[in-house]
Amino acid sequence: MSCKHIDAAGSSCKTLSRNKPPQKISKLAIAAETEEDRYDTHTKVLCYECGVKDVEITSGKLSSIVDGVLKANTFARQAEVQAWEQEITPCEHTLCLEQDSGRQIDSQELGHCSMCDLKENLWLCLQCGNLGCGRAQFGGSGGNSHGLDHFNHTSHAVAVKLGSITPEGTADIYCYACNDERTDPELATHLAHWGINIAEREKTEKSLTEMQIEQNLKWEFSMTSEDGKELTPIFGKGFTGLRNLGNSCYLSSILQCLFSMPEFANRYFLPQDLSPSTSKPAEDLETQLRKVANGLLSGRYSVPDTDVVASEDSPYVPHQKGLAPSMLKHLVGRGHEEFSTMRQQDAFELLLHLLKLVTRSPHVGHLQDPVNSFRFVMEQRLQCISCNRVRYRTDEQENISVPVPVRRKLRVVNNDEADGNQSKDEFEPVTLKECLDIFTGAEEVELTCPSCGSKMGFTKRSLFKTFPKVLAVNARRFELINWVPTKLDVPVVVGDEPFDLDIYKSAGLQDGEELLPDDAQAATGFIPNQAALNELEAMGFPRVRCEKALHATGNINADAAMNWILAHMDDPNVDTPVDLGGTGSGTAGASGSVNPESVEMLGAMGISVPQARKALKETGGDMERAVDWVFSHPDDQGDFEDEGTPQDKASAPTGDRGSFAGSAELPARFRLQSIVCHKGASIHAG
Repeated sequence: MSCKHIDAAGSSCKTLSRNKPPQKISKLAIAAETEEDRYDTHTKVLCYECGVKDVEITSGKLSSIVDGVLKANTFARQAEVQAWEQEITPCEHTLCLEQDSGRQIDSQELGHCSMCDLKENLWLCLQCGNLGCGRAQFGGSGGNSHGLDHFNHTSHAVAVKLGSITPEGTADIYCYACNDERTDPELATHLAHWGINIAEREKTEKSLTEMQIEQNLKWEFSMTSEDGKELTPIFGKGFTGLRNLGNSCYLSSILQCLFSMPEFANRYFLPQDLSPSTSKPAEDLETQLRKVANGLLSGRYSVPDTDVVASEDSPYVPHQKGLAPSMLKHLVGRGHEEFSTMRQQDAFELLLHLLKLVTRSPHVGHLQDPVNSFRFVMEQRLQCISCNRVRYRTDEQENISVPVPVRRKLRVVNNDEADGNQSKDEFEPVTLKECLDIFTGAEEVELTCPSCGSKMGFTKRSLFKTFPKVLAVNARRFELINWVPTKLDVPVVVGDEPFDLDIYKSAGLQDGEELLPDDAQAATGFIPNQAALNELEAMGFPRVRCEKALHATGNINADAAMNWILAHMDDPNVDTPVDLGGTGSGTAGASGSVNPESVEMLGAMGISVPQARKALKETGGDMERAVDWVFSHPDDQGDFEDEGTPQDKASAPTGDRGSFAGSAELPARFRLQSIVCHKGASIHAG
């Protein structure tokens, strides 16, 4: 029988009955819900060419073809698997694998574990050819860990899961020595050593990655309060949940926060307007944001799950199914090194990335950029400690990153610690006001004054010149421990009552304050102390060295300059003439060129523009060193002095711009609207 066109169908939804609330979760475990729990599945083969509506599945090779179709991954699932597989790399054990003498393994020997009768979840040792069952897999197949036992007895580290091998050369490779998944670039060769032709293999089991994704997508947090009572679901406009797409809680949290704001709701929830006209709606940010806004705010999807039916006598109310913003996640992450993956991400980094995309998207007619509500201006005040002259600089921002003071609680050593079990550090809570006080506090910086030439330094303080409608605050709860950034579980207390930011408003230039000269004026402003210069030249020092020494030591006297010359005698550029004006290295006007793309990349990591600029200047533009510099200088508010690139055109002297983002009106009172906090210890998720 020959049929060229077949169609396998279909499934009917199974109604679930629940007479009591789900069991309270007492341990961290994934309660997997399989398709068998939800659906009754029936398979039927149709031949369109012959007109046969019910082809016998057992005919010819039809059974294997149907099985292959049903087990095939969709494009979306393949993309998810690829996103996870980007993290899997070879190791020294797979790259340097030395196999025992080769032999042809009979097909009968590949049928079950060498130590038990299990016929699935089988792992082939690539070194000696032993076949052992794997560990039991939640939601997958069983196992008695005989593959692991084989490693413990022989130290043969690398094994491949037989059922995961595909003709394309992919398979699950596990290194027991590394205790992690790996890849084997020579898998086909290593399998051929045991007489296994990879081109003839057929994938019969889910890979570890596929099972991990499946369980991730089905993960449900406990819907109970701290006292164990089940939370009561609510429904209606503005009360629609988002489903987990696999490590996507960072995206869900930010979307819920943004669309709870009137600015975003009014901009994208337009039920009376027609959908945007575009040939590719999946690639149009306007379309996707409107779709999410409609789903979250209309209330159409905020209804109990119709697949779960509670009995009349049960008080249980089913929760929502929730929306799955898959297209928006794909669009926002497209081309992004991190957000295009299935890994957990930092919510603040996503917020900055999403705000940037929204700003770059068109806003036509009466539609305004909702990100304007986040924008404000910080003003930095520099004052020379020696001559008391000042300089004011401004910088437009969309958020602030405040340092969090760390105060560890005293620990009492208990029996567990005495036995070597280290307990977790506990920290005293801090208030948001403490963090803002540190952020806006004065500090001393080592700079050379372009006016008086003093090396005594400057005092620096940054305050708000204007305030935004919505203030985004990132709490930097990090600490360098053995030069490794570590997230600290410091409670930051933000009360429900409004708090006043009036005390953090910059007063601007005051009467009697004398401004430092601009960089162009300072370039010709240095005049060496003539008496000291003559004295140094009389000692036989070259004029170039004398001028450089006087400039570096504050132009004070010949003795200090002479000590500088003696200390720098071996410098390769000691005799190289330099510009001793206000734009020289180390002056308050220094503003070495900074790559705007590097500033933007650091900004995507949650680092403010002034901090990014300062870090890049201090590290010669090296991105990795700049990130380390920011972590090692958490209290440094950064450099507000850059005249600016097109991207940072807000950085300009006070008075140079006609208007500023935000509002300067007082009182500036704010109330907590939403908060996102990731409980994990990773610094890459928060």
